[in-house]
Amino acid sequence: MLVVVMGNSSSIQRYRFQYVLNLTDTINDDDFVFKNQSATVVTDQITLDMMKGSKVDYLEELIGSSFQIVDNPNAESSCGCKISFNIK
Repeated sequence: MLVVVMGNSSSIQRYRFQYVLNLTDTINDDDFVFKNQSATVVTDQITLDMMKGSKVDYLEELIGSSFQIVDNPNAESSCGCKISFNIK
């Protein structure tokens, strides 16, 4: 799974950044790779700096299942869906 942080350029958005999680088979030479049992997470240096200390969690809920970034110590605030956030 590829995890990146993207900036929100819209002035309407309350939060400046958002997590983007995608499935991928591509790993670039400068990517960081983390493996835990059967899961592999790939990210870049900028995203790693913004997410250092965070956890990737898999949630199963009635409305669906998804991976989420939780407990980001670098986030000042985040939306209820845990996709958008502001950096401290």
